[in-house]
Amino acid sequence: MDSSTYDWRKKSILIADDEVQNYIILEKALKKTKIKVYHAENGEKAVKIFKKNPSIDIILMDIRMPEMGGLEATKLIRSINRDVPIIAFTAYALSDDESIALEFGCDDYVSKPIRPAHMVQKINEHLSKQK
Repeated sequence: MDSSTYDWRKKSILIADDEVQNYIILEKALKKTKIKVYHAENGEKAVKIFKKNPSIDIILMDIRMPEMGGLEATKLIRSINRDVPIIAFTAYALSDDESIALEFGCDDYVSKPIRPAHMVQKINEHLSKQK
C-alpha cells in the first residue's frame, strides 16, 4: 500500500536512529502521510524528546546507538508511558534480538535494511490499534 493513502496529520512519530541515511529514507517514506516527525540520534535524546512531547503516537527505536542504546531508552520511556507503541529495528539481527527487544518493552521488531513500504505498513498496524 502506498504511503499517500494514509492521513496521519494528527499523529507524531519519534525516529531514534544514529544512521542519518536510515532517518532520511524513513522521513521521505512518511512525508506523504503528513505525520509529524521527531528525530533522535541516540537513546538519551530519544528519552528527552519523549519527555518534552509525551503525546508522541509511535516510536521507531534503533537497538544499537551511541550514548544510550535503544533497549535502555525503551525501558526509560516505558517508565513514563506503558502504552506508546515502540517498534525496535536493528541492522545486527541476531537470533535472540527480537525476543530481547520484546522483553524490554518493544511492541514489534523489524530488521534492517529498512524497506520503507513495509515500515509504513507496520506503523499503520500500530496506529490503527490506537483509539
